[in-house]
Amino acid sequence: MKTTIRLAVASALVAAASSANAGIVIPAGDWTLDIGGVVNAYYTSTRFSGDDSAAGEYGNGDSVANITTGLLPNYLSVSGKTRQNDLDVGFTISINPGASTKNAGIQGANQENRQAFLTFGDKSWGSIKLGKDLGIYASDAILNDMTLLGVGSAAGSLAGNTTTLGRIGTGFMYADWKSQVAYSSPNWNGFSFTAGVTQAWNALAVTGPYSTATSYDAGSSRRGGNSPAFEAKASYEWAGDVSGKVWVSGISQRVKGLNYNGSDLGSDRATAYDIGATVNVAGFGLTGYYGKGDGIGQTVQLLQGFDYTGKSRDSDQWYIQGTYTIPGVGTKLGASYGRSTLDGNSVDFYDEKKDSMWTIGAYHPVTKHLNLVAEYSQAKYEVDSAAGYPAAFDTEVKAKTVSLGAILFF
Repeated sequence: MKTTIRLAVASALVAAASSANAGIVIPAGDWTLDIGGVVNAYYTSTRFSGDDSAAGEYGNGDSVANITTGLLPNYLSVSGKTRQNDLDVGFTISINPGASTKNAGIQGANQENRQAFLTFGDKSWGSIKLGKDLGIYASDAILNDMTLLGVGSAAGSLAGNTTTLGRIGTGFMYADWKSQVAYSSPNWNGFSFTAGVTQAWNALAVTGPYSTATSYDAGSSRRGGNSPAFEAKASYEWAGDVSGKVWVSGISQRVKGLNYNGSDLGSDRATAYDIGATVNVAGFGLTGYYGKGDGIGQTVQLLQGFDYTGKSRDSDQWYIQGTYTIPGVGTKLGASYGRSTLDGNSVDFYDEKKDSMWTIGAYHPVTKHLNLVAEYSQAKYEVDSAAGYPAAFDTEVKAKTVSLGAILFF
């Protein structure tokens, strides 16, 4: 029996325990209902260093402690499946309540609804999904990231939100949660693919050539994005003494209505592709990933993807990760490093923006559902000024985070 959250956190469940666990299964007439989810919380301590002007809310030498959720939000998911008229029919609906607050007397408005979709199909020809679920492009990058069970970056700045960032923006781009119509093929001896049309994202309107190291290009309004995006991925997975998976994915979206101070800059296309692989043998795991984009941005899709003249910016992301599971104990030890870069154009004050992070972590299964987590992450945010601009435009900020907590799957 698949877990109700398998589509969203399949790799997290594999990392959390030696075998996947079913949720709470309830027969209900023609239907089988499955209730499952995630609860997690972490104590985090973050210390900042570097340029005060680029550190946002915190300056050089500042530190902050929070109790917050990690990269995964708290999750409650209800799914159902049935077989009708030679079709496998199913649905999933989830809610994601925030579990972190920073304001006295305010118990919190942070609430997400990440999944609401239906599926129908048959194992002979595949399945069709309609509704909101994890995006297709870059989904395998996040599902194979070890910080999915932990905190990663932004614990100091995103407390009070529903999640931290993990390695998003420091090794891969956020796949996000998208309304979509998608087709998934059957599994042909380990090979499968998914292709779909997804809701277009808007590009951030840019009001000028300058922005600080830690903020996105200025502008409060958003334009464009009213053409659908097209996404696809393909993968091959194998089992045995040496098991693993390789995958590729891509996205393409026409962005309309780019503008600067009311001037129409026309339209352009944002595109990206990635490739990744993970291999496991004798308790050791190795994952490598690379992605490249044009107009797609660096962290969140289409944010900072275009300059104020409407020209697209190039970006790339990569990370490498190694893990080892201690025999007989089950504790997984891991280390990873990744970097995301955004290239400036001739009109930008910067030559390159570089966000990187290395993480070491320990993930111990107390039971098949409960895991204790300890992580240390050091994120670095750098801006290299373009030729002709003063050295003061060069900035560097570091955020060092220790996190201790637990995550429960049910």
